[in-house]
Amino acid sequence: MPRMLDVSEDVRAEIGDEEADRLLAGENAPGSYDCTSCRTPGDSEQERTSTVLFVGEETAVLAFAHATCIPSQVVKVAEEQLQGAVRSITGAEGQATAGVPAPSAPVAVGDQAVLGVTSGLVLIDNELHPALVVEPTAPIARPGSAGGGDEFLPLLLEQGFVPVADVNQKPAPIGGWSVLLAMGQLHAILQPGTGGGNPVAWWQAHQPLQVTEGWRAAANKSHTVLVFAAPVGSIGQQPREDLLRDALEKAAANGRLVAAAMPLAGT
Repeated sequence: MPRMLDVSEDVRAEIGDEEADRLLAGENAPGSYDCTSCRTPGDSEQERTSTVLFVGEETAVLAFAHATCIPSQVVKVAEEQLQGAVRSITGAEGQATAGVPAPSAPVAVGDQAVLGVTSGLVLIDNELHPALVVEPTAPIARPGSAGGGDEFLPLLLEQGFVPVADVNQKPAPIGGWSVLLAMGQLHAILQPGTGGGNPVAWWQAHQPLQVTEGWRAAANKSHTVLVFAAPVGSIGQQPREDLLRDALEKAAANGRLVAAAMPLAGT
């Protein structure tokens, strides 16, 4: 039976016309599925369904999601990230406890620093917003610079992040950036590719980062994630969301916090 599938031109180019036509005809596409974004049931015979292709160095994984959650697209990720996504499909990864910030997941930056990313919910205008807080473990130098100093915030400001004076104000959207939630877990923060190419990872988790049910529900409701960033030593590891909020407000008061609102991408 034909399926109500959305297959983007990018996905079709990767899998080929023959495979795309088979999917649309219902030969290789599931009828019912669990949306890999919101984790609720979907039915490609009854509702619009997006095909999302994750492409690594050696592996490709085709996933399905409600078209209202995310559009059909190709997302290029590192091979180890793709293998982590495959493991998460099988349920190998557990879920974090609701109401507690998920633990940081670091990624290497050069030879000195890693970026720590913590997920949590931030209350703005009496509404909970899904947020990510990014903090390096060491000062970040400008690429190609031989000098010391910390250029982390200036580099982000050049990319379109804005200074945060008040955490109670929702940050403005940033063009071309997005947050990749794959199989219900956090995989990457994507930035625009050079020359208008496919997005590339600004940050990638070594292993998929668990998020709470509340965080995922808020992200699926707003389709937007607030990304805060601060220099090393500004936020620290906070075991509770109220303490994380306090640390954000202190960093903002000291002029050491930038942020941007990013759409939810992937699945």
